[in-house]
Amino acid sequence: MDIASLLGIILCFVMMIFGIWNGAGIENLVKEYADVPSAIITFGGAFAATLTSHSLADYINGLKSFTLVFKAPALNTTEMIRKIIDLSNVARKEGLLSLEEAASDMDDAFLKKGILLMVDGTDPELVRAIMETELVSIEGRHKTCIGFWDTLGAMGPAWGMIGTLIGLVDMLYHMDNVATLGPAMAVALITTFYGSVLANAICIPVSNKLKADNEAEMMLKEVMIEGLLSIQAGENPRVIEEKLKSFLSPKDRESAGGDAGGEE
Repeated sequence: MDIASLLGIILCFVMMIFGIWNGAGIENLVKEYADVPSAIITFGGAFAATLTSHSLADYINGLKSFTLVFKAPALNTTEMIRKIIDLSNVARKEGLLSLEEAASDMDDAFLKKGILLMVDGTDPELVRAIMETELVSIEGRHKTCIGFWDTLGAMGPAWGMIGTLIGLVDMLYHMDNVATLGPAMAVALITTFYGSVLANAICIPVSNKLKADNEAEMMLKEVMIEGLLSIQAGENPRVIEEKLKSFLSPKDRESAGGDAGGEE
C-alpha cells in the first residue's frame, strides 16, 4: 500500500475539519456544513456531467481507478536494468535462442513478449514497432482514467458555483425577510465549498498520482525496449548497462549495475 496517498487524503480532511472546528465549533460541524440539497447539486451534478463526457465503460473504469492511488506500483527500473544486463550476458554466451527458457519464468508480459519476438527472429525494426504500439495503447488506457479525474475535478467547482447561483436566486426572492438572509447565503456558499473539496482534496491529487505512476511505467517499458533491442543487436553488456543507466537519476546509477562482464 502507498502510505503517502492514504495519509495525504486523510490529512486533507483532518485539517479541513480542524478549520471548521476552530471557527464554528465541533457541535456545529454537521449543523452548519452538512446540507443535503447542496450535496446533491454539487456531487450529483459533477458525477452526472462527467458521465456525459465519457462512455459508461470508461466512467466505471475511472471510478475503479481510485483504488490505484493506494497501491504502491511494483515498478523498479533499477532492478529491471540489472535483469536486462543478466539477459544480455546469457544471450552473449549462449545465443538469443537461450532466452526463450528465461522468458517462460517471467511475470512481466511486456518483457516476455519482446523476448519471444527476438527469439523468433523478428526484424529489430518490427520488434520496436510492435512494442511501441503496445506502449501507446497502454498509455492511452491510462490517460482515459486520468482524464476521468481531470473532468470530475473541473466539474466539481463548476457545479458548486451552479448551486451557489441557485441559492442566491432563492435568497434574492426572499429578501423581504432579513432574518433569513445570512443563513440562506451560508447555504448558497456550501455548494462552492463542496465543489472545491471534491476537486482539491480528491480529484486533482488522484489525477496527479495516476500521472506519476503512468510516467514511471512508461519509462520502465522504454528501458525494456531499448535493452532488448540492444541485446538483439549483439551489443556488449557493458555498453547496454551504460545506455540503460542514462534513464536513471545520478544517485540511482550506482545500484543499477549488474554482472556485465560478458565476453569481449
